[in-house]
Amino acid sequence: MNITPFTPDDWLLLLDLLKRVGLPRDGLEAHRECTLVMRDGPTIIGCAAIECYGGAGLLRSVAVDATHRGRGVGEALVRAAIELAQRRGLHTLYLLTTSAADYFARFGFRAVSRDDVALAVRQSVEFNDVCPASAVVMQLDVQTGESLDDSSLFIIGNDQRPGA
Repeated sequence: MNITPFTPDDWLLLLDLLKRVGLPRDGLEAHRECTLVMRDGPTIIGCAAIECYGGAGLLRSVAVDATHRGRGVGEALVRAAIELAQRRGLHTLYLLTTSAADYFARFGFRAVSRDDVALAVRQSVEFNDVCPASAVVMQLDVQTGESLDDSSLFIIGNDQRPGA
């Protein structure tokens, strides 16, 4: 199982996965270049995406097919998305969740007020139109580390990450 960048051929499979897990698809198409998928053979079993807004980003669409949960797929995808945010030079990542605040806290995300979110992120479709006002807003200060070459991020598999 490897995490790879989204390709145009993945679009319908990705939309199907998001529909099955009950996550919104609105606004995702505009951020395909920062969408990651995990495959088991030809099947997409998970995904994560980042919407980039200057130095801030919105982590969204973190989804794992029900038959592959509990195997570290979600953890690998979140870590890969954080690495992608670092590569993109983002300083802050936000997310909105109605059910997984404890899960994302394990990665260092902390709850913040909607007013604390970067203005550009607050203008996003996900923030304004898709997620309910009751969603928890979380923030991660992204440490921009050494530049990674393009291949290092996308060759991530379960067998290469402890606990994945």
